[in-house]
Amino acid sequence: MSLKKVTTKILIEMKKRGEKIAMLTAYDFLIAKLLDEAGIDVILVGDSLGNVFQEHETTLPVTVDDMIYHAKAVCRAVKRAMVVVDMPFLSYQVSLEEAIKNCGRVLKETCAEGVKLEGGSEIIDVVYKLTSIGIPVMGHLGLTPQSIHKFGGYDVRGVDEKEAEKILNDAKELESAGAFSIVLEKIPSGLAKKITETISIPTIGIGAGPFCDGQVLVVYDMLGLFEEFKPKFVRRYAELSKIIRNAFENYISDVKSGKFPSESESY
Repeated sequence: MSLKKVTTKILIEMKKRGEKIAMLTAYDFLIAKLLDEAGIDVILVGDSLGNVFQEHETTLPVTVDDMIYHAKAVCRAVKRAMVVVDMPFLSYQVSLEEAIKNCGRVLKETCAEGVKLEGGSEIIDVVYKLTSIGIPVMGHLGLTPQSIHKFGGYDVRGVDEKEAEKILNDAKELESAGAFSIVLEKIPSGLAKKITETISIPTIGIGAGPFCDGQVLVVYDMLGLFEEFKPKFVRRYAELSKIIRNAFENYISDVKSGKFPSESESY
């Protein structure tokens, strides 16, 4: 693993030379440490913690304080990867002043290196202002979970020509506003390919096919820890929930039967 710190500049250089970007989420010190040691390029402290950590049905209840708490733990573990923090619902949409205050607070209090905002033309002024004052912004287009009630479900976005054109134009606007990368969630792979070839900043796909410059998954999904549902785009690299549950059951059994602790485990 290269020890060179991953930065916005490094990510753009990776796109230019065709090197894929690997990104996963983390919400705590231990997972972040393991990810960093494994060589992950970007760690996203996602507002998906509202689903997989807090057991909310959506990401909407997540607060700025929640994100800062988890991001602090993640950043303490990381030496190489770039850490990006999701800005939660209504932390950047109310006003330009609120957006600057909240995004600035996240960077100041966590030592993260970037923030992620959902939306396109609707938030372009915010993205432009943030990047102009030195706050790196990762965009997020397609299925944007903070707008789930607007969409009415988790269907693929950009299927019809009009919406596909808007997503493409939004990607161009985000690039012009200074975003260093864009997450493309749950859109047709052909549209993701077109966007990736059109803009000069990296695209990170989640359910957007193989043509993006990188990929991201929720770490609990790909480890098989979150069992409530499994989206089509999630590849499970382990089934840790079964292993962990079995370990818990064995521990309980050993305690109940008096097998734990043994003489060698006692002082």
